[in-house]
Parts: sequence; C-alpha cells; structure tokens
Amino acid sequence: MEHTSNTDLRADADAVLARLVGDASGAARLREDQWRAIEALVADRRRALVVQRTGWGKSAVYFVATSLLRARGSGPTVIVSPLLALMRNQVEAAARAGIRARTINSSNTEEWETVQGEITAGEVDVLLVSPERLNNPDFRDQVLPGLAAATGLLVVDEAHCISDWGHDFRPDYRRLRTMLTDLPPGVPVLATTATANARVTADVAEQLGTGGATDALVLRGPLDRESLSLNVLRLPDAAHRMAWLADHLDELPGSGIVYTLTVAAAEEVTAFLRQRGHVVASYTGRTENADRQQAEEDLLANKVKALVATSALGMGFDKPDLGFVVHLGSPSSPIAYYQQVGRAGRGVEHAEVLLLPGREDEAIWEYFASLAFPPEDLVRRTLDVLAGAERPVSLPALEPLVELRRSRLETMLKVLDVDGAVKRVKGGWLSTGQPWRYDTERYAWVARQRKAEQEAMRQYASTTDCRMEFLQRQLDDDGAKPCGRCDNCAGARHAADTSSAALDAARVDLGRAGVEVEPRRMWPTGLAAIGMDLKGRIPANEQAAAGRALGRLSDIGWGNRLRPMLAPQAPDAPIPDDVARAVVDVLADWAKGPGGWASGAADASPRPVGVVTVASRTRPRLVHSLGARIADVGRLPLLGAVEYTADTSPISRSNSAQRLKALDGMLHVPPALAAALAGTPGPVLLVDDYTETGWTLAVVARMLRRAGAEGVLPLVLAVQG
Repeated sequence: MEHTSNTDLRADADAVLARLVGDASGAARLREDQWRAIEALVADRRRALVVQRTGWGKSAVYFVATSLLRARGSGPTVIVSPLLALMRNQVEAAARAGIRARTINSSNTEEWETVQGEITAGEVDVLLVSPERLNNPDFRDQVLPGLAAATGLLVVDEAHCISDWGHDFRPDYRRLRTMLTDLPPGVPVLATTATANARVTADVAEQLGTGGATDALVLRGPLDRESLSLNVLRLPDAAHRMAWLADHLDELPGSGIVYTLTVAAAEEVTAFLRQRGHVVASYTGRTENADRQQAEEDLLANKVKALVATSALGMGFDKPDLGFVVHLGSPSSPIAYYQQVGRAGRGVEHAEVLLLPGREDEAIWEYFASLAFPPEDLVRRTLDVLAGAERPVSLPALEPLVELRRSRLETMLKVLDVDGAVKRVKGGWLSTGQPWRYDTERYAWVARQRKAEQEAMRQYASTTDCRMEFLQRQLDDDGAKPCGRCDNCAGARHAADTSSAALDAARVDLGRAGVEVEPRRMWPTGLAAIGMDLKGRIPANEQAAAGRALGRLSDIGWGNRLRPMLAPQAPDAPIPDDVARAVVDVLADWAKGPGGWASGAADASPRPVGVVTVASRTRPRLVHSLGARIADVGRLPLLGAVEYTADTSPISRSNSAQRLKALDGMLHVPPALAAALAGTPGPVLLVDDYTETGWTLAVVARMLRRAGAEGVLPLVLAVQG
C-alpha cells in the first residue's frame, strides 16, 4: 500500500468529490463527518456504520473511498443495495468522477461472465449487486467466493434492512454474514442507512461484526431536515382528500411524490388527477420495469407534477430538488414515514411534507401485519417436508404441502436459510439437518414493536407538539428539538377547503362501481402431492366466465364502505339498500358493456336465466338477501344455493393448493338446484360475498357446469386486494 499522509489523502478526497459533483472549480469540500468515514475506510481499513439523514451524502463517502482505494491498489468496491434500478443517477455521478460501475442482477445474467472478466482484468471499480443475488445458487457458489477474495471495499447500502427489529427487514440481507466471513483481513466495510433507531443500529452493528472489540467507527448524525415543513391535514373522507389534492396539487412547490398505501389507491388517484388535468404517473410494484424507468426519468426532468406511488418508490431514489411529498394514507411506522418524506428537499431550501390520514389506514396496517413470520407449527411442517424429501423441493412443489402463500413461504425459507436450517440449491430447497429453534420471544417482541409503531403514527397525526422533533425522537436522535417550521410550530400552512366541482367529481369517481373478476383458468401445480387429480388447464366447459365485483377491499372508494361489512367481526345482516343499488348498477353496466347480454353485439353472451348463491357460514343473511335482490330486480328465478356438506372444516385462506384441498368435497349441488339447472338452459349468475383467491368461484362454477349450467357469471361484493 502507498504510504500517504492524511493531509494529502484529504486533498485527494476533496478532488474526487469535486469531480463527483461536477465542480469544475475544485472548490467542493467534504464535510468533516464524511471525511471521518472516508479516513477510517481508506487510511485505517476499518469498518464503519454511518447513520445519517437522507441527503447527507452517504453515496459520496463510498464513491470517494472507492476512488482512493483503487488508486492505492485495492480491488473493486462491492455495493449491496436493494434497489439497483434506482441507483442509475448515482452511477452516472460516479462516471463523472472516473469511477467505472457495473451491475450483476437477475435481468442481465447473460452479462455475468463478461462482468466477471472485467473484474478480473481490473476494469471495474464498483460492482452493484442486489441482496437477492447473494443467495442465488449460481451466484453464491460460482461468483461470490472469487468476488469476496477480490473485494477492496464492501458497502451495505440501506443497512437497516438487515435487522428484523427495523421497519423494512429483508432476509436476503442476512446472507451478508457469509460474505463478511469470507472477506480477507483488512478489507474495510461501510454500512449506511438513514432510518435506524438505537435498537436497529445496535443490531446492524452486531450482525456486521462492527460492534464491541472490533473498534469500529459508528457515525450517527442529527436527523432534522431543515428544508422540510411537516404538516397534517385531517379531512372528512376519501372524496375530500382526493378533491383537496386535485385543487391544491399545483400550489405545491416543484414536482414531487404522492404516496398511497395500496396499488389500487395509487391507480385510482392517478386516474382521477389526470381526469382533473394534472400531469401525473403511477408507480407501484405492478408497474412494468420500462414504465417505472420512464416515470422516474419524467419526474427527474420535471415532466410530471408528481408520481403517485406506493412504497415501491423508496430507497435509492435521488432527486435533490424534489419539492413535496404527500401521503394519502398514513404508513404504519414513523421510521418508514421519515424515510419516505426524506426524498424531498435535499437540494432546495424548502419542501412541503403533508400527511392526509384516512380511515382505511388501520385496516391496511392490519393486513400487512398478518404477513409476519409464520407460527411455529407451519415452520415445523415445512422443515419436516424438506427433511423427508430425497431431492431438492421447488417452491411450486412445496406450496401444496404447507399452508402458506408462496411469497410468505419464500420469505420464511430465506430466514431458515440464514439460520442454517435449510439451504437453497439448484432445483429448490434442502434441509440441512441442523437443529433450529423457534425464537418465540423475538418474534413476539417484533410484533409488539409493530404495534408500538402504529400507535406512534396515531400520535404523530394528532400531536400538538413539533412533528419533526417527534420523528427524531422515534429514531432516538439525541439532538431532537422543536423545528420551528412544522404546522404545530409555525401554524397551519394548508387550508382544508375544496371546490364543489372537485368534490363532486371525486364523489362520482369513488362512487363508480364495478371491478372485473378474472376467472381461474389453470389448476395450481403440485396437487397430486395432496391427493388431488387435477392439473393443467381447467376445461373450457368447466370454467367460470369473467365476473364482476362492486369494488376492491383495498381501494379508497367502495373499499371503505365494504370493509366494515365484510370484517370478520361484522354482524350478519341483509344487504344494505345503497350497496344493493350499486350492485344493480354494476349488473346493468355489465349487461350493456362489450360482450354483455344487453349490448346488442353479434357476439353478445346469452342473458342469465337465473341466480345461484354460494352458502355462507359467516354471512348467510347477507349473501341470500343479495341474491334475492338481484333476482327480483332482474326478474330472474332464484334457483337455489350451492350448499356445504354436513362435515365441513374451516376453509384454508393460505395458498391456492391448500384452499382447493379444503374445498374438495366441502360443497355440493342439491338435487333441487341440479334439476332447476337442467331445466333452465343458459348461463346463471353466481352470487357470493367476496373473492380472495378465486378458487371458491372456480370450484363452484365447475360443479354448476357439470350439473348442467351452460355458463356461470360470478358476481360478488368485493375483491380482496
């Protein structure tokens, strides 16, 4: 290693920074705390944990350190980051400083060999990888060992994801332990995050091996953002919130982000704002990659006033002049909220932050909380299945044997992998045979922590004290003090007024009923493993047709009306008049729409000849009254109900295979209904309260088609999701 004084090193570091930020004068200077981190990494080859607010300049630390280490003969920097797609602007900044960056990710597998060759040839300064890559069998076994041996600096970006005490735990990050173990002695490590309280900071430090006797540097700065003005505005309902946004969006400074809690709400709000003349784009986990990239570029170039986004737009997005962040609905964690509002005001003197809480927020919190680490019996069942398997078991093959949905099952397996109980290999998952303990106390603590975070968000919305100070204290910031800028410190900045035109339009938009219900067309894989002889495509003459629902439970229009009705604790009662009228409107629109029986089109479907309901053990009065109202209005016979057999058990609400197994033999077509179907040729309307997976509708439709129905048109109150 070249021996250079720290004075010279500081000068070199400032010169790299000037190139990084495009300062031709060379006057740019690192802040003292940035320099302390770089000095620790480059001069002392230490490990450092940097917890600093968004916009502080954490990327400058690792890019400047990379340039200095490469100039001194070190290998390339490896940056582990959860959102590679959102680091494009950082990569471009690195290029200005002469730093050559490449990525290895799931979308460029054909380039892996080329990139590895470039690394070997010394042509790559920074390699960006996602945490998911660390446990991909090919990458883990073929790429990672050599990469760890060659690494000159390891950077763990958004390091709070390592900790399951934090708001955004990602089990793939825990695989970093393996990489840290394999690093040669003296290789510096930098972990960075903007959103970690004291408990998460300690946990991350411990997991990275940066605590205790390792004499690591922990840099934790004040989290106040002097450019942000925090505000909360309570409005009566979803229509008022959407109308307010439509009326006042153009008054907010620059361009920004409107966050929603669900995909359905993001799409709904985007459509409404466009209808009101605003240039906005939607950005969710459902958005295609190319559309996401275009949306990011349009926001960066101020071609749109706002992106209406879910949390899919989060870590890594960097627009220094972002002028506002509005939340239509409250996140469940003050730490998550701080992270999202931190997107604004990095490079401008003033940015507006506004929370518009909604009554649907807590139901959405409850849904996401239900996706926590599974109970011990399900974990043990998974381990037993893998232990009894002679070869690796794929996720599709494992899913029918365990009562967990695939995404939750995969997350659980990743945690078990990190804990050493299972291992991901080509072809699926294997049991390692290692003993494993269900950490009941830890999981319960995490659940309690989530509840405490939810309560903190309730308090944030209602507090009369400084809002920024409140958020800082939630992140254990010792420097927390009144900001003097928020609505509680400086007075309300936003009036609650809405124009009658916008409010009327919002009510019409939110009151618009009708969602298409796509039928199931393929049986799930792996049913043979649970004794069901079903596979491949469902025969066309046994399928349901596309159906309709009044609304989605996750939307902010009819969802708000339907959620209380369909909640598990809700009393069973006849269909309310307003809901019944809306269902009739959906039916009328369906009939007149493309292919509808009243459309007059040449290929129009036949008119329904009767109504059939699905028996309900929880809401029999609701479902029967809904079917009866539809039959009465449509002047159709109420043919009867598909009923439960005498011996029934609760229907699994986990994955598709388990739900089908539970439904097998549970329902039957009574003889009177079968006779009615045989004597009444034509399609029937199949009425139920709501659909979650679509399998009850698929199974019942198959039974009705086999009993003689010429078609089945599902009609439900709500779609889950």
